[in-house]
Amino acid sequence: MALSGMRGLSVFISDIRNCQNKEQERLRVDKELGNVRTRFKNEKGLTHYEKKKYVWKMLYIYMLGYDVDFGQMEAVSLISAPKYPEKQVGYIVTSCLLNENHDFLRLAINAVRNDIIGRNETFQCLALTLVGNIGGREFAESLAPDVQKLLTSSSCRPLVRKKAALCLLRLYRKNPDVVNVDGWSDRMAQLLDERDLGVLTSSMSLLVALVANNYETYWSCLPKCVKILERLARNQDIPPEYTYYGIPSPWLQVKTMRALQYFPTVEDPNARQTLFEVLQRILLGTDVVKNVNKNNASHAVLFEALALVMHLDAEKEMMSQCVALLGKFLTVREPNIRYLGLENMTRMLMVSDVQDIIKRHQAQIITSLKDPDISIRRRALDLLYGMCDVSNAKDIVEELLQYLNTADFAMREELSLKAAILAEKFAPDLSWYVDVILQLIDKAGDFVSDDIWFRVVQFVTNNEDLQPYAAVKAREFLDKPALHETMVKVSAYILGEYSHLLARRPGCSPKEIFTILHEKLPTVSTSMIPILLSTYAKILMRTQPTDPELQNQIWAIFHKYESCIDIETQQRAVEYIALSRKGAALVDIMAEMPKFPERRSALIQKAEETEADTAEQSAIRLRAQQQTSSALVMTEQRPANGMPPVSQHSLVKVSRMSNEGGVFQQDPNTAGQGVTQANGTLSVVDPQPPEPSADLLGDLFSPLAIEGPPGAAVKSKHNMASGPQGAPNEEEILALAPVEEQTNPVQPIGNIAERFRALCLKDSGVLYEDPYIQIGIKAEWQAHQGRVVLFLGNKNTAPLLSVQALILPPSHLMMELSLVPETIPPRAQVQCPLEIINLQPSRDLAVLDFSYKFGTHVINVKLRLPAVLNKFLQPISVSAEEFFPQWRSLSGAPLKLQEVVKGVRPMSLAEMANLLNSFRLMISPGLDPNANNLVASTTFYSESTQAMLCLIRIETDPTDRTQLRMTVATGDPTLTFELKEFIKEQLISIPTISRAPAAAPPQAQPTSPTTIVSDPGALLAGLLH
Repeated sequence: MALSGMRGLSVFISDIRNCQNKEQERLRVDKELGNVRTRFKNEKGLTHYEKKKYVWKMLYIYMLGYDVDFGQMEAVSLISAPKYPEKQVGYIVTSCLLNENHDFLRLAINAVRNDIIGRNETFQCLALTLVGNIGGREFAESLAPDVQKLLTSSSCRPLVRKKAALCLLRLYRKNPDVVNVDGWSDRMAQLLDERDLGVLTSSMSLLVALVANNYETYWSCLPKCVKILERLARNQDIPPEYTYYGIPSPWLQVKTMRALQYFPTVEDPNARQTLFEVLQRILLGTDVVKNVNKNNASHAVLFEALALVMHLDAEKEMMSQCVALLGKFLTVREPNIRYLGLENMTRMLMVSDVQDIIKRHQAQIITSLKDPDISIRRRALDLLYGMCDVSNAKDIVEELLQYLNTADFAMREELSLKAAILAEKFAPDLSWYVDVILQLIDKAGDFVSDDIWFRVVQFVTNNEDLQPYAAVKAREFLDKPALHETMVKVSAYILGEYSHLLARRPGCSPKEIFTILHEKLPTVSTSMIPILLSTYAKILMRTQPTDPELQNQIWAIFHKYESCIDIETQQRAVEYIALSRKGAALVDIMAEMPKFPERRSALIQKAEETEADTAEQSAIRLRAQQQTSSALVMTEQRPANGMPPVSQHSLVKVSRMSNEGGVFQQDPNTAGQGVTQANGTLSVVDPQPPEPSADLLGDLFSPLAIEGPPGAAVKSKHNMASGPQGAPNEEEILALAPVEEQTNPVQPIGNIAERFRALCLKDSGVLYEDPYIQIGIKAEWQAHQGRVVLFLGNKNTAPLLSVQALILPPSHLMMELSLVPETIPPRAQVQCPLEIINLQPSRDLAVLDFSYKFGTHVINVKLRLPAVLNKFLQPISVSAEEFFPQWRSLSGAPLKLQEVVKGVRPMSLAEMANLLNSFRLMISPGLDPNANNLVASTTFYSESTQAMLCLIRIETDPTDRTQLRMTVATGDPTLTFELKEFIKEQLISIPTISRAPAAAPPQAQPTSPTTIVSDPGALLAGLLH
């Protein structure tokens, strides 16, 4: 940008740089825009110099981020100027200010065409650059033939032809149906004979795009590509300017080998022999050196050569050389080289007869699981998963189970799923499979999907010889002091069905098993209680002769939950009390579960359907070989009770070549089926109704029935409206967005509200997922500050475009999100840190407004961020000597507030204590003389309150667990009110559609109506709540 002589432009830029704040800059820009607009109105009096100067100013203002809604016509008119300085300004500003759909571009087509067909090479380059940058449909229709003529013209200089090739490539990619390339096979073959490497490299890029759509037309180009590779490998006639650190034009080598991968094979024996000689030279001539730039170039060529070797099904000797070379890379200190070695070794697994060669490096691959770099650990996991078979399954699965103890939280879900698939697919016997799955659930409970424990339950139910062994193992795990809820589920089901097989073992009497299971009841969630009630009923039924003491204990539990506010729990309790009074008839009603309909594992089926991650969207047509395995496959049969077969529930597909973030890919076979939305409604895409099915496990454990992915058209009473009038249920209230805004072409995977609630209690997990993207969160909180990292993972082999993320913070949070890239590459993950500062106490929520484009779909979602009030709490232990003076000093409103809370979810005192602990409130036992009361303390951090001690007292009534009296005392009126309301929201069981602020004491209003109305984050969070 030549600014010499433009004093006015230089002064304007200097003024902008000297502005002290944004407001001064805006005022200076507005003044300049007004001046430019005035001068443009009197266009006849403008000289070319003045018009050029003012257009430069417009461009500079546009680059500063201000809207420029005039002057485009003046910029377009400069394209027709006869002199280079004015024409250059016109082309640059037009390409920046106008997009391909702008109406003013039509006025420039003729001027651009005149420059293209003219004789001035400088003007031709400017015109080709503009057309390539904009690439609109009208440009393609009008100018593509002229660009093609320039490319094939022998009278044009190489610089122009090179730009013409790149311009034509851009037009073809944007509008393949408009650019006519019929009969271009001979022309492309002629272009590949070009001696100038600049033109040859650009032409090769064009060839890659052409053969990707239709390789059959360009067979004549294949031998030309082989000759180019041979010329480069022998370094024949390569100008010094195209030699990069001693490597002849590595970019052209990579593009040429990529083009060859689109052809099925090389039929000419001479060409094939020459090609293999070139590849052999590349394999043997590549080594690791200290120069990073040379390493990057040589390895780019090498790994493209490896992909071509796999594509051509080279001899086993060359494959062995490839694996040996990659194995050597695993021992290099440079992490990037180790990563590439693991990634390409994973790709080579898809070639026949290579797996045994890769097994020689199993010890090095296992060592890579402990690498400091998480991306290397992920690639090592993918490789171990792919190379596993019957011979090494035990070793690999045991290594994965050991690695679970130290694995990153971001990897544990993927790791546990892959370990479960391998254990099932290559299990030498069923008892080993049960051991592995139970260890897996014990070590990674939060990250084990329900499908995994459903599957082990199916195997135990269908194999009588396995039932005593499974019952013994389940009983052993119950002795552990800390047990995950999923393990409690498995143990409760197995012992409920088969504990009678252990009756003669010490410690396994019905009463002892009931006692140890009942000890877990206070620690489980509401959804787990129906499972335990079913287990109690089964134990009671199988206790012969009847134990009156045990019977009374179980009946008392049933009576306790008869009035439970949870419908499922209440129904189970009422039904089991009625059934238990039927005497001998109970034995028939509560008999063992019948065998499940035998079917092939959905986990294994999805694993075998996983797509390979290949260059240029499956350019390498590798033939995946079916592995022989001893997978646990069941044969189809009808259950004994004549029920129809259980519908096969599937799991989301794990991509073996997935990139960072543990990203999963949705099964394409589920497309077209009903889609269960996050708000509990069912959107039917396929007009064909699903076949009726009965889920026996679901009938026992409902609503914990085996649940498929969002594509499964499964309706239940929980998915329907909660009443005849269609009153919104909890799922609808906590939906992703209001109903009128849910117009996205894709539906989220999983329940958005459940994911949000889970992240309110933990600091890492998945916030949102759909078939294209996964948004994860990892947070750190210290005092009044927090750092949240958003992990945006692209799950597909195509990029996500127009990515935008906007944070709508409430007034009490100061939030700053780092730059979000507009494009997320295929199979890639980006990290976007979000800094948070808590200014004052409030329950309002921040909202992430996230949008992206995939293909023709534009997806926009609004997600609540788990920057909730309890994240700024720090539990603190308070002794009686410290508590009571503080409690007495905070006397009366507004520092001490008391409220009788009704509609509380019925729970024991221990359950309530666990709930409060999960929200960072420390229970202080013994402070309150009444054993039915709880006293808790914590410290709240914000900029306005600093470290503020918070004291809470909860008085319960043993005869009525649905109400309690709560007292909250702090040194800040707003904090007292907000903390009281926050705790109350966690205790009551029925959420409201929108949170109306409770009436605060007249002495201190925590928030003003004006603040609420003017806070967009709070308003949007209220809609989403």
